Amino acid sequence: MAVKTKFVVVRKGEEKMTFANKKEADAYDKMLDMADAFTDWLLQSELEIDESLAENIALRLAEQKDTVQHILRTSKLPEEEAAKEPVAQTEEPAVTEAETEEAAEENTEETAAAPAPKKTRAVKAA
Repeated sequence: MAVKTKFVVVRKGEEKMTFANKKEADAYDKMLDMADAFTDWLLQSELEIDESLAENIALRLAEQKDTVQHILRTSKLPEEEAAKEPVAQTEEPAVTEAETEEAAEENTEETAAAPAPKKTRAVKAA
């Protein structure tokens, strides 16, 4: 019979997450402490915000602590995120309505012209 040690993060009597090692459990617990502090801070602000939204925003801020710190230091997004985001969102070039209409008109014309080959985009390696 094997014996396994598990580290469980418990908040307000509720199990939040289970980890295989203490370091990860402590890091998660610290992140939840930070989220609680952000929640209290948001609720005390002059913003009219409900508790659920404040908790969601606070958790996001705590999860993205490194990004938040970078923005506070430099007033800019980290370059890795800024470079990765557009690539992840668009795999193919965007097509405007005008281009779609032109393509439809070309298809309805009675021409035997071969369709133009698709252009491929070069992708920079990070």
